[in-house]
Amino acid sequence: MFNNISREAIKDTIDRREAVILVEALPEKYFNEVHLPSAIQINFNEVDVKAPKLLPDKSSKIIVYCSNISCPNSGKVAARLTQLGYKNVFKYAEGKQDWIEAGFPIEQQMGVHHVK
Repeated sequence: MFNNISREAIKDTIDRREAVILVEALPEKYFNEVHLPSAIQINFNEVDVKAPKLLPDKSSKIIVYCSNISCPNSGKVAARLTQLGYKNVFKYAEGKQDWIEAGFPIEQQMGVHHVK
């Protein structure tokens, strides 16, 4: 089972430099356009292949997100990670759209940007 996490809680975690892995649960082309800082990409149909390589420590704090609240991918990835034995999985249901609308930092292929 996984828990939901808020935008503010994620921002606080990042600002405090706590160990956390952000996972974007969208196809690579959307991840490459824009993603949360230091996020990695694992689409829902890639979890079994990518998770062991990208997420070797099953006790790591992992926050999964996708595009917005109507996107099912983050729930699918979070559920599968939990099934695979990951113990500290959270879902950011509001996703990338919510993060960007708040004006929080994002990364694009050219580096970190602040969206206003």
